[in-house]
Amino acid sequence: MSMILKVDPINPTTEVIKRAAEVIKRGGTVAFPTETVYGLGANCFDKSAVLRIFEIKRRPPDNPLIVHVSSLSQLDLLIDDDVEKARTIIEKFWPGPVTLIFKKKVEVPKEVTGGLETVAVRMPSHPVAKMLIDLSGVPIAAPSANLSGRPSPTNAQHVIEDLYGMVDVIIDAGETPLGLESTVIDLSRGKPTLLRPGPATVEEIQRVVPDLYVPEFLLGKGQAERPLAPGMMYRHYAPNKPIILVVDDSKMDSVLMRYPDAPIVCPEEMAQHFYGRRIINMGKLSEPYTIAQNLFRVLRSLDTLVADVAIVVGLPERGILFSVMNRLRKAASQVIE
Repeated sequence: MSMILKVDPINPTTEVIKRAAEVIKRGGTVAFPTETVYGLGANCFDKSAVLRIFEIKRRPPDNPLIVHVSSLSQLDLLIDDDVEKARTIIEKFWPGPVTLIFKKKVEVPKEVTGGLETVAVRMPSHPVAKMLIDLSGVPIAAPSANLSGRPSPTNAQHVIEDLYGMVDVIIDAGETPLGLESTVIDLSRGKPTLLRPGPATVEEIQRVVPDLYVPEFLLGKGQAERPLAPGMMYRHYAPNKPIILVVDDSKMDSVLMRYPDAPIVCPEEMAQHFYGRRIINMGKLSEPYTIAQNLFRVLRSLDTLVADVAIVVGLPERGILFSVMNRLRKAASQVIE
């Protein structure tokens, strides 16, 4: 049985979060909300607890975890690197949905880092996450709280669907505000490099880091040689039902003919182009953050439909929709360019 603790997302009750923090201190696992998605957390310095995360999620051991901190003093416990090179990013985006990769201290277990000599760290802004880290007294290693490869959880019910009975505690604080995992930037290898797009967009990061490098694999061209950050190499975010992502509009008609009963996943403004078909509304193109917020809920909902496949309409790859398309490319069984 998993203990489920309900709290207010803005003003969480200290006594309730203390119960979850005691579980972290004892080497247990806690699913908790952040501003991005729900995370599955454990004491980052407890190797057994960290290995339990991998076991629960059925996660490949070379897929590194993100360590969550609530202060810069906790960052100092983790990194053997010059924090000054990150100063402008930290001042702009922490607390918030940006993960930074540094050279790690020897005390950080390689189980956390997927065997790498680097560690991925972020400081979440969600009041529940911050209080949990504070009361636990340790940085918390936490990937998304779902079975590996499944759509990430944006509410406690998604966590329950995937992990109930395996995780010790699930903190239910409702929906996560942003709905996409954090932006990941590698600062350990000289030139700042984007490894995963997220709620902090490329355009926003480049205002602070003008020389940010965006690798071609993020543009759907090729693949990274090894997972330097979560979500880079393995199939992620996928519902059980196959989805076909149509990026090339000129090929849409032939795809529709091939799958006459497939539901269409698209923004509200595009629904009129698919008259007579089942439409799954992603949100509004005019309000692109609604699409990001809805993405994983929509992908999970596809498994409830009576259909062999679903067709997803490609989106303009800019701003937050670049991050959405990154997730859709990884979730798709087939991408039609």
